[in-house]
Amino acid sequence: MHRLTKKQARRIAVRAQLLDAPRPKDLLAVVQRLTLLQVDPTAAIAPNADLVAWSRLGSSYRPEHLKRALEEDRTLFEFNALIRPMSDLGLYLAGAGGRRGQARVDVWLRDNDRCRRDILRLLKRSGPLTSRDIPDTCVVPWASTGWTNDRNVTQMLEFMQTRGQVAISGRVGRERLWDLPERVYPADAEMPSVAEAERIRNERRLAALGIARAKARAMPMEPIHVGEAGEPAVIEGVKGEWRVDPAYVDDGFTGRTALLSPFDRLIHDRARTGELFEFEYTLEMYKPAAKRRWGYFALPILHGDRLVGKLDATADRKASVFRVNAIHEDVSFSRAMTTAVQREIENLATWLELDA
Repeated sequence: MHRLTKKQARRIAVRAQLLDAPRPKDLLAVVQRLTLLQVDPTAAIAPNADLVAWSRLGSSYRPEHLKRALEEDRTLFEFNALIRPMSDLGLYLAGAGGRRGQARVDVWLRDNDRCRRDILRLLKRSGPLTSRDIPDTCVVPWASTGWTNDRNVTQMLEFMQTRGQVAISGRVGRERLWDLPERVYPADAEMPSVAEAERIRNERRLAALGIARAKARAMPMEPIHVGEAGEPAVIEGVKGEWRVDPAYVDDGFTGRTALLSPFDRLIHDRARTGELFEFEYTLEMYKPAAKRRWGYFALPILHGDRLVGKLDATADRKASVFRVNAIHEDVSFSRAMTTAVQREIENLATWLELDA
């Protein structure tokens, strides 16, 4: 049993997420460690995947590097709104051929199997295609109270992707290009059993988080629990047992200052963020302006092993200006902290090719 202080736990989490010093130098290595980059089109500052990569790699990273890795080199792939290393493909397709979802989904797919076969024939002949280029031949519409209502082709493609029957080949702007998986995925991808895939995913997730709960509440897109991966740990002043990756327990720590995306995995689990960092954060882009405390797309500020504030800023591309509306200090900034944060703001503006 590892007995950790909060500072030790924080440093483990920061190191696991490649947010200590020195910076990594290779995009593929970053994604392999983090296991994912979340795709989110919100670009108040920059798309999430690019902002997360910049937080690790700095100014050496360019968005075209990600596009090339996805569409030309095929070292990364997009799956269910997450970008992952192609070497992990089998972990997410394991058991896909026999996968069954909710009863409602299975019934809908059975009723619209002709549409599924139509899509496969069309992609074989004409792919890659966007969803708008694919005719809707569903006989039973997809019913929903949300934005997916009657979005039959999009829903069919999503379900087919989960089952390994189609793949995302690239993007045109924000639109995904769909194609047959054999044109996107390598033919020699190793396919573990479902149980083995889950075990490896838990181990990879813990390596990316450093420290996490064995069991946790369900989360959309990517779980935050790690099962029996790693070794047991307790954290001084925090209830319950944790799992820790022993690779991070004893090594030294050199911190730096970083501006984080609201979707960054260091702070994505808000409960863990509160327990380890004593940091409160809510993404306020969906709140009315009058009810926002920190801003539309405020960036958490990491300094060493502490989350010390939020940066309220926007990228005004029409005016070619990076606007800093406010810097919210959760703790009183020292002169060194102020200088470090200002330097990161200037670096971000330069990377965005805007004037600060």
